[in-house]
Amino acid sequence: MTSHPPAPQPKYQRIAEDLRRDIDSGRYRPGDRLPGENDLMATYGVARMTARQALGVLKDQGVAEARRGVGVFVREFRPIRRRGIQRLSGRTWGGGESVWSADIASRELTVDQLSVTERGAPGRIAAVLGLKGDEPACVRSRRFVLDGKPVLLSDSYLPAALVAGSRITDPDTGPGGTYARLAELGHKPVHFQEQIRSRMPAGDEAERLALAPGTPVFLVHRIAFAEDGQAVEVNEMVLDSASYVLEYDFDA
Repeated sequence: MTSHPPAPQPKYQRIAEDLRRDIDSGRYRPGDRLPGENDLMATYGVARMTARQALGVLKDQGVAEARRGVGVFVREFRPIRRRGIQRLSGRTWGGGESVWSADIASRELTVDQLSVTERGAPGRIAAVLGLKGDEPACVRSRRFVLDGKPVLLSDSYLPAALVAGSRITDPDTGPGGTYARLAELGHKPVHFQEQIRSRMPAGDEAERLALAPGTPVFLVHRIAFAEDGQAVEVNEMVLDSASYVLEYDFDA
């Protein structure tokens, strides 16, 4: 069998790899301006399009961002450490804290898009919640913004009959959030199940999360169960993967 040598790597990819090594080594730090197209043309003896493609690779990888009229900069990455176990502890929301308190400490978190509606749930969610026929769900849809950057889209589904008349149907659910209110209603969550996967975002997701081209999203599907085994909430979340580190800390 005749072996063939690997195809030569395009020049723009080699330039992008050089720049990525310089970023990883600390030569260029978060917030630093990277060499521009003219600089790369002079250094590597390439055409403008090749230099532009090299910078485009770094932007697509989410490690660099363009600032109009200024240049391309190393992205300032201060990740959200999503502590998947601590954030759902009853000590957190049972004590009146937001589940986010385990993730962000004193950073500024806001919800800039919020709706609370009563409507039918998708079939797969209605089945988990045990909704029959045309039984509606209370749906809480939110966009979370951290330090001025959209980071998460969330749609939370609860049986409408279960939460009717409670603060769960209000925009502000109060201290401890939805789980604390469910506990007050006699349906305290005692068990959670989360599934996480990754994919490329839909167009509206990319727009609402202000994602750089090529940035995938994490999908988190969470079910909260009461002591009797009843599913009392299904939460479907879309996370900007470039903004998160998923962290799990538990004993063997």
